[in-house]
Amino acid sequence: MNDFRTLKLLDRFRGAFEGMGVQYDQMRRILQVKLTMDGRRVPTIVGNSSRRQKGTLLGGRESSTLKGQNGTGDDSNRFIRSLWVYALLGIVMIPFVIMGNNYMFQMSFVFGIMLFMVMTSLISDFSSVLLDIRDKNILYSKPLNHRTISMAKTIHILIYMLFITAAIMLPSLLVGLIRNGIVFFLIFLVEIVLMDFLIVALTAFLYFLVLRFFDGEKLKDVINYVQIGLTIGITIGYQLVFRLFDFVDFSFRFQPKWWQFLLPPVWFAGPFEYVLSGDRSGYVAAFSLLTLLLPIAGILLYIKMMPAFERNLQKLSEQTGRESKGLTRLWRLIGKWMCRTREEAVFFGFASAMMAKEREFKLKVYPTLGFSIIFPFIFLFTNLQDGRGLSDLATGKMYLFIYFCGLLVPSVVIMLGFSGQHKGAWIFRAIPIQDMNAVYKGTLKAFLVRLLVPLFLIEAIIFTAIFGLRIIPDLIAVLLCLFLYTFISYLLLGPELPFSEPFQAVQTNRSLKMIPLMLILAAFGFVHYAATVMSYGVYLYMGILLIANIIAWHRGFTDVSGKRGFAQR
Repeated sequence: MNDFRTLKLLDRFRGAFEGMGVQYDQMRRILQVKLTMDGRRVPTIVGNSSRRQKGTLLGGRESSTLKGQNGTGDDSNRFIRSLWVYALLGIVMIPFVIMGNNYMFQMSFVFGIMLFMVMTSLISDFSSVLLDIRDKNILYSKPLNHRTISMAKTIHILIYMLFITAAIMLPSLLVGLIRNGIVFFLIFLVEIVLMDFLIVALTAFLYFLVLRFFDGEKLKDVINYVQIGLTIGITIGYQLVFRLFDFVDFSFRFQPKWWQFLLPPVWFAGPFEYVLSGDRSGYVAAFSLLTLLLPIAGILLYIKMMPAFERNLQKLSEQTGRESKGLTRLWRLIGKWMCRTREEAVFFGFASAMMAKEREFKLKVYPTLGFSIIFPFIFLFTNLQDGRGLSDLATGKMYLFIYFCGLLVPSVVIMLGFSGQHKGAWIFRAIPIQDMNAVYKGTLKAFLVRLLVPLFLIEAIIFTAIFGLRIIPDLIAVLLCLFLYTFISYLLLGPELPFSEPFQAVQTNRSLKMIPLMLILAAFGFVHYAATVMSYGVYLYMGILLIANIIAWHRGFTDVSGKRGFAQR
């Protein structure tokens, strides 16, 4: 096995680990095995450049520096090449680092962005690491103390987090060193590590509460709902950072309020104001203390509670809950109504079951649902903050922001091709399928019924309550547009076979195709807006979309499926 550079760096702190009662040599070997095994998994956001390449995660991160050891250069730079995505996102923080000396505003915003990016990565990609129970039977049968096992898992997660955080924060760190000096740089660096501690601790505590009160399959569902809630919560919290400051005479003025103690990004701005600006007010001092004490206390408490956390994790292996027979019968009836052929209905049922029961699929897809739920309302909230009342808002055309719920379509269409049980895909070639198009149409219709339509209906009800019944024709047009948009996403991103590839085979080139799809969604929104200024324009737009959907869903699959995996059958 590779002797990773991360482990060599960890060796420098051997004495500190042993002082805490950790069996360091054993912990190091556990981490070495875990990092090697992680070579078979790639986070969703990172992807691969080729499906034929073997996925590496932490091994790939470090193999560029280990070329001389392992002698393989093929996979050496794949993760490093992918870090430009995180670094590019991190560039947006640079203006806030160099814009002046209003540290409460600047650094609240910077740490708000960091919390948003890193925590969403943890929720969408690394929950499977945090909730992993596969090694328990091996480790607990060995002469290891619980502290060693707990520390190994904690370090394993922190390694993930620190690599991602380094890529995101490095641009602003370097600019901060040049612009504001070494003291600013050191405070910034320490706080980045503390923020990672806080993120891991908060996420683990929330999962611990869920694990404490729920069992078996129900627990798995609750965890997915918690992920949606977390995504919505951090998105709203990120928006609240903007509302902390009053813009007066082209400068941002901080107004201390008690509820700001609930927003960690504000805490992390405190030490900059305390040390660099000399502000010794009670609020700033309290924020500075919270920045230092809570992350450290949180991660130490997490390590101490890890044995109880591990015991509760065993509930994930219980199979105590199943979908009721009534619900199963309901989905069959919906499938018969939605699908034109028996084969299509069969694959509708198959895809519905996979979306409902495939835990890894839900871990990767459900956070996207959270974004799609909250984004339309963020823009409405922004307009309310700009001084417009709800009555003024209801007379306008802000209801078109509901198009943002379509952001989930490309992401889910990509993920429909992947599964943790992908080896079972041989069934596609073993059964006598007469119409290969039925597989794709059944799968996409299951996505529409299971995920897209319920999400849209929730938002449509809220938008109707705000804007009135007058927008119902517009909502019908948006729904037809989303149906057509799903078909367009399938044309560009659709899988070779549904649920037939491992998650580590997610390809970067597919992810890049999401950019033009976002532009297509925006184009639909602009066309809809143009239709609203014409007499009966919305009804004309609705009719065009209806005809386009009929053509696409009845005939559009015939010319496409032959180019996919079934052509090789």
